[in-house]
Amino acid sequence: MGMPTTQGTAAAIAPGLASKLSSNGTEPSATPEPIMLELVDEAGNTIGTAEKLAAHQAPGQLHRAFSVFLFDEEGRLLLQRRALGKYHSPGVWSNTCCGHPYPGEAPFAAAARRTFEELGVSPTLMGEAGTVRYNHPDPASGLVEQEFNHLFVGLVQATPAPDPEEIGEYAFVTPAELAERHAAAPFSAWFMTVLDAARPAIRELTGPAGGW
Repeated sequence: MGMPTTQGTAAAIAPGLASKLSSNGTEPSATPEPIMLELVDEAGNTIGTAEKLAAHQAPGQLHRAFSVFLFDEEGRLLLQRRALGKYHSPGVWSNTCCGHPYPGEAPFAAAARRTFEELGVSPTLMGEAGTVRYNHPDPASGLVEQEFNHLFVGLVQATPAPDPEEIGEYAFVTPAELAERHAAAPFSAWFMTVLDAARPAIRELTGPAGGW
């Protein structure tokens, strides 16, 4: 169902303004605005901002993030394999969606927004599932995930329509299928940490027969 972005709305009203608005009024060839993340203290309180790549360069700066776990009506978890073109952890499997709120953006809103942007679906149900703080270096890229991560668990009924620039492929898996895939294919460094932290909420959602 996704609401149109501000840029999309402006383009619909005045197509000629779209390129100018997308680059903050400068020429289309201008350097795009940097993506800023929200820096936090150990309690999750906002203390500032940092550019996205800078926040992930070793030793990393603690910043706010989110992770989403969506399940179908059979209790299977929706996984995604990150696109090969991504600069951080390309080509590895991970949870349904993860990312960073914009400074001042509520984590719940960011999680719903990014799930739609990446997968083309909106959760039919999504609830908070706590937070987890971790420090995970990525040996392949040398980047470091120092994150205060807000967890969300929910249901999805629509068929995903992934953005190929973000997602290489997706799969719905049972706990047993996840174990097989995790043993055979590379996963993101943070995957098991966020999954384990979200398990209580996942079990509440899927029921004891789900096996999570």
